Amino acid sequence: MVALAYPLVLTNLAQALIATTDVVLLGWAGAHTLAAASLGVNLVNACVFFGTGLVSAAAPMIAQALGERSNAVRDVRRTVRQAMWVSVALAVPMWLLLWQAEPILLLFGQQPDLAHDAVRLVHPMMIGLLPLFFYYVLRAFVSALEQPMWAFVIGAVAVVLNAVLNYALIFGRFGLPPLGLFGAGLGSALSNLFMFVGMVLVVTRQRRFRRFHLLGNWWRADWARFRGLWRIGLPIAVTVGFEVTIFNCAVFLMGLIGTAELAAHAIAIQLAALCFMIPLGLAQAATVRVGLAFGRGDAAGVSHAGRAALAITMVVMAVTASILLVLRSELVALFLEPHSLAEQRVATLAVSFLGVAALFQFFDGAQAVGAGMLRGLQDTFVPMLLALVGYWIVGLGTAVALAFWWDWGGLGVWIGLAAGLASVAVLMVGRWTLRVR
Repeated sequence: MVALAYPLVLTNLAQALIATTDVVLLGWAGAHTLAAASLGVNLVNACVFFGTGLVSAAAPMIAQALGERSNAVRDVRRTVRQAMWVSVALAVPMWLLLWQAEPILLLFGQQPDLAHDAVRLVHPMMIGLLPLFFYYVLRAFVSALEQPMWAFVIGAVAVVLNAVLNYALIFGRFGLPPLGLFGAGLGSALSNLFMFVGMVLVVTRQRRFRRFHLLGNWWRADWARFRGLWRIGLPIAVTVGFEVTIFNCAVFLMGLIGTAELAAHAIAIQLAALCFMIPLGLAQAATVRVGLAFGRGDAAGVSHAGRAALAITMVVMAVTASILLVLRSELVALFLEPHSLAEQRVATLAVSFLGVAALFQFFDGAQAVGAGMLRGLQDTFVPMLLALVGYWIVGLGTAVALAFWWDWGGLGVWIGLAAGLASVAVLMVGRWTLRVR
């Protein structure tokens, strides 16, 4: 489990560092720019996580095929091809939706100046959705073959490339004009394109992957497999969507409370997201290991894979919780150096939010790995319903009640998020226990 998980964790961290770099650089441009970017990034991320959740259905399907028959070249190729078709079917309506980013943000009651500025980030950034989805399809393929290090190498290079591009495009360095928020979105889109091209080179040149001829006859339809990806992937996407959109909803709630709360949330949620990349990688590894055992019909292997993933996750989340709790002031200082009373308030709020984030680390890890283990069994519909109850009834209800009825402000929103994660964690692990029995 560790051998498969650690490259996936590193790849997820590399992916998250791209977004973190953007937040750091935009934070240097000021609290207003950071708040506008937070709104724009959260709109784009809703599409990113929904789309990557759907195409991630390729991983358990490939793992099951390889578990049943180790030389299942044709089945694997067809799954990858149709996952790319799904990516196109997703990207086009998402582009149309994100083109209307400003009226969407205004509909949610956001400040007009922030909504207007957020569009400058969203429009170039949304172009990178399709190559990002393609990258995730190929990443699922190499992970199912238990060779995830290739995706990490490409992701690590993309972190450096994104940092250089965004620094140059935001602030106008190396002879380029200063493009601000537009430059941040453009740099992210170009980084996504680089990752996809890098994965294409790997799967077409590396000997172990080359025999699958993944890009051969890519125009051929396989409607049964196409529907199968939607059948398994849509509940995954909706489950991820419930989680992501509850955090997006938290952004909009912060926008209703105040600009300082919104900027502080952008910092705190980025650090929490970095920590989440670890259980996410373990969840992806659990999906593959459980899926391989499921394909072999190995009930003991299914159980062992799940227990290993959950135990490792709890140990790791104890470490991340300790780091967030002890070093939260120092971590916030990396994003924002207070030079005014307004910026000092942002930093103080961010520190208090990170205190709550430290407390929900165990729940965040358990719900992620629990969902990943169930996906290995291709059990996705019931977990979707569990996520709906946990995030949108328990989590959102608690956040709204504490923030606005009890007047706890931004801290109430974060406690609501913790309540939602805790309930989903209990439900997912409980579902896994019943399925294993």
